[in-house]
Amino acid sequence: MGYEWLALGAALLWAISSLISVAPARHLGAFAYSRWRMACVTIMLSSMAWFNGGWFSVQLDIALIMMLSGLIGIFIGDTALFACFNRIGPRRGGLLFSCHAIFSALLGIWLFDEVLAGWKLIGSVLVFSGVATAIFFGQRKQNHQWETTRGQWWIAIVLGLTAALCQSLGAIIAKPAMSTAIDPIAASAIRMATAFGAHFLLRLLQVPIAKPINPISWPILGMVALNGLLAMAFGMTLILYALRFGDVGVVALLSSTTPIIILPLLWWHTRQRPAFTAWLGALLAVCGTALIISN
Repeated sequence: MGYEWLALGAALLWAISSLISVAPARHLGAFAYSRWRMACVTIMLSSMAWFNGGWFSVQLDIALIMMLSGLIGIFIGDTALFACFNRIGPRRGGLLFSCHAIFSALLGIWLFDEVLAGWKLIGSVLVFSGVATAIFFGQRKQNHQWETTRGQWWIAIVLGLTAALCQSLGAIIAKPAMSTAIDPIAASAIRMATAFGAHFLLRLLQVPIAKPINPISWPILGMVALNGLLAMAFGMTLILYALRFGDVGVVALLSSTTPIIILPLLWWHTRQRPAFTAWLGALLAVCGTALIISN
């Protein structure tokens, strides 16, 4: 399987998991939700790395790099993302988060001398144009609670762009490490454990923002664990595998198609059809993805 399909698989998992995250994230709050999710995923990934022998591939210098990637990309990035979701819902929050493709592409060209040329360049432009079309023109009046705005718009925008930038920086930091012999599952476990440790420290220090809005329950914990399994245990591990074989910019562009993939999922869940221009954006993104994969 080419790395392009790995990035698209991650985008699909992120789309599904973003819908699952809404209820538990609003129930617990962004910090408490992220802390519980990271705890669940740390256990999952650590166990998987133990069974497949991945821990034996870890070296101290590489582990330190992955820890830094986890602090920026997961601890800061994921927490900001779910705070954004809590304010404007998964569709609009996901659209803001897709800006990580722009940051990653520019950083990849600057730091790693990556080149987008020929059909891949045309495909990348189509993917970005499709996502941008869905962002700026793909809105219509929606009555579902996920489309309501909670709080001030500018705070949600800042949170969404912060999440996108941190996701990009986390991937950029991890890219050189993933070119080594480290097992991607063990690498994901290190990133996740570091992010959970930072969240746990905030809770231990009784920082007010880290306290849950409501107490956790078994149904909420089940949704948290399922979201973590799909988005982090599987999704982020696929991204690390993709980074091992592909350019940061292309991986980021393909994984940024999550807002396009989420359209039919939202239609199915809310029973409200997205705007025509949102589907036009989806068509452009699909065509661009086909060009990238076939070339």
